[in-house]
Amino acid sequence: MYQEVKNYIGGQFSRNGQSSMDVLNPQTGKVISTVPMSTAKDLDMAVEAAKQAFPAWSSTPIKERVQIFYRYKALMEKNIQELSQMVADENGKTLDEARAEVEKSIELTEFACSLPQMVYGEILEVSRGVECRVEHKALGVVASIAPFNFPHMVPHWTIPNAIALGNCMILKPSEQVPISSNRIAEMLKEAGLPDGVFNIVNGDRAIVEAICDHPEIQAVSFVGSTKVAKIVYQRATSNLKRCTALGGAKNHLMVMPDAHPDMTASNVTASMSGCAGQRCMAASAMVAVGSIDPIISKICDEARKIIPGKNLGSVISLEAKQRIERYITEAENAGAKVLVDGRNWKVEGFEGGFYVGPTVIDFVTPDMAIAKEEVFGPVLAIMRAKDLDEALAIENSSEYGNAASVFTQSGGVARQVMERASAGMIGVNIGVPVPREPFSFGGWNESKFGVNDITGKSSIELWTKLKKTSVKWNPEGKTNWMS
Repeated sequence: MYQEVKNYIGGQFSRNGQSSMDVLNPQTGKVISTVPMSTAKDLDMAVEAAKQAFPAWSSTPIKERVQIFYRYKALMEKNIQELSQMVADENGKTLDEARAEVEKSIELTEFACSLPQMVYGEILEVSRGVECRVEHKALGVVASIAPFNFPHMVPHWTIPNAIALGNCMILKPSEQVPISSNRIAEMLKEAGLPDGVFNIVNGDRAIVEAICDHPEIQAVSFVGSTKVAKIVYQRATSNLKRCTALGGAKNHLMVMPDAHPDMTASNVTASMSGCAGQRCMAASAMVAVGSIDPIISKICDEARKIIPGKNLGSVISLEAKQRIERYITEAENAGAKVLVDGRNWKVEGFEGGFYVGPTVIDFVTPDMAIAKEEVFGPVLAIMRAKDLDEALAIENSSEYGNAASVFTQSGGVARQVMERASAGMIGVNIGVPVPREPFSFGGWNESKFGVNDITGKSSIELWTKLKKTSVKWNPEGKTNWMS
């Protein structure tokens, strides 16, 4: 059991008589904590604390601001085992996957420490004796709405960059995985972050709506399903806020006949099953181009090596397990062939856990729900295509556009996919083509709403506004239109 989760406002943890919801360990199905269901009044308190902290924080030189994140990075490194166990307990990941998640949080924080080298501004003598300069200025109070699948990493997509750039932030974690966020707050305070600069308001849909509506919040980031991402983007922007909202995905892996069999099988299987398939970069759809049955056989062999409770974690809830298994059954009833079946899996000693085994389904057709919709589980749906053109037509017909990959030894084929696939992140012989910092994370189409990406250099434009200053001191300078 963990301590009850609390809101974190103005540097203090508190609960104000809100109702609460149980937090479950998905591996066991048992309650490990409770989380408050906050109200708009709680959000008002957090916004006020952030407003009070903003003048002093934003006027602190950025080189001083990032010193806190150097210390915070060191604290994460020192406590990585504790943080990893926390992620595994509340999300259901394996401990190795949880550790990899925290390591990514450390990398994201490391990038934020480099921001002084990226936002130093520009200055140019535009006319005799006349200078123009551009500076990045913080927006004010901003908010980040995080999902359940990466309780530690996704908050770090926004916290280090937004705060290092001078903003004060309100984090709304997923009510299913709120425990890591409380520890983040404790460690930021230990690293020296002033009270009010970072705040947490827990809750459900009501708090999301309140964040979108609050007149003092200047920008909102969101990560979750496409359905909710659209609603958040529309509601936030209708209230004149900046918003970047990341939605769902249906990532296609196109496997060519010349693909390296062993590398392809291991990469495809890892992409499909990593984090129990609960990531927006998971390979949930594979397009088999031409005759590649031997590679499909190897993929099945690799999938059978993945055992729930050993090297495969649980899915987040009983409802998620039932939804995933329903997709498999519907595809089978529609004529698809289940090659590896992960339904009805029970882990000895953890019978109450929410486990779905790795599943490989062949002869899926593009019109099936499992081919079009985000399953968010360890399931690979295989469709067949006669050539690359047909494979790309299948990929491009998807409403999503997060990622696409091709497995081939042909540079020409790889180039065609790189140019023609309708996705924001492309992989060649890589099953999870997530860019590393300083490159940014973000998809296309129904996978992202808003202009800027959420991480890397692109995030600077999300979390700052430009101030342009023109200066002339010499009255003897030649008069022109600048005067």
